[in-house]
Amino acid sequence: MTLLLGIFEEGLIYALMALGVYITYKILDFPDLSVDSTFPMGAALTASAVLAGIHPVLTLFLSFLAGAAAGCVTGIIHVKLKVRDLLSGIIVMTGLYSLNLRFAGGRANVPVFGRETIFENRFLDNLAPQSLAPYTVVLLLLFITLTCKVLLDLYLNTRSGYLLRAAGDNETLVTSLAKDKGTVKILGLAIANGFAALAGSVYCQHKGFFEISIGTGTIVMGLASVIIGIQVFCPDHRPFLFRLFGRPFGVRPTTAVIAGSVIYKACISAAIAMGLEANDLKLITSVLFLAILATFARQRKKVKGHA
Repeated sequence: MTLLLGIFEEGLIYALMALGVYITYKILDFPDLSVDSTFPMGAALTASAVLAGIHPVLTLFLSFLAGAAAGCVTGIIHVKLKVRDLLSGIIVMTGLYSLNLRFAGGRANVPVFGRETIFENRFLDNLAPQSLAPYTVVLLLLFITLTCKVLLDLYLNTRSGYLLRAAGDNETLVTSLAKDKGTVKILGLAIANGFAALAGSVYCQHKGFFEISIGTGTIVMGLASVIIGIQVFCPDHRPFLFRLFGRPFGVRPTTAVIAGSVIYKACISAAIAMGLEANDLKLITSVLFLAILATFARQRKKVKGHA
């Protein structure tokens, strides 16, 4: 049970970041590497704010806004300065490394043990029944993740959300509607990096520390979660599986991304339980990527062949 709770806790934390990667990777088709630094930026700001006595809930909003600002910088470099999308993300990612150290007071590791967080506070201790004490953290993480998912779904169904989708699929359509496609991209990058920084804030409060290297490989985890979730749960990719009375059905992409994050963490835990070391995580991720992509590419080919 402890292992299962750990998988869900880790999966839900990184699901917040994966929601942001879903915006850049699937909607905008933008390879945004700045996520690797906006994630630890949220953790750095949270650690400093908690030590300064700021309410832990406020640090969530503070981190989101800081991440959104970083996303705007990435977008401005790409849109206004005409720098390629990949390079603009690398520039921001590199610059934020130094800023994150400044946010953390020049220290590469900042512990916040013994301070009140969203997971450890007197209000939560008095509110939660004793029988639910082992599940308090995962329930709170589930609430935060589902709240962000619902808000993102609501936004994507607005006029601005439809423009965001169009900016990734058909930029000409955005221009024909007398809208600036560059501004739409900047907005999308701001939201995506806001989610990444929010995930970093939750991570810091869950683990009880900030460490400058926690963002290494974050984009890989996000991409793995998005690819696994979309390939497995979305009917557009699995038309032969999700059928009821002859009609395809499935879950929303945002729900699929959250489930993909949990599955990814479960696969990592299973691989470590089989004897692999933590140093093999990159290799595990690469093999998992290859297996998922190759398997579903073959299945789609078979479906087209039968059609």
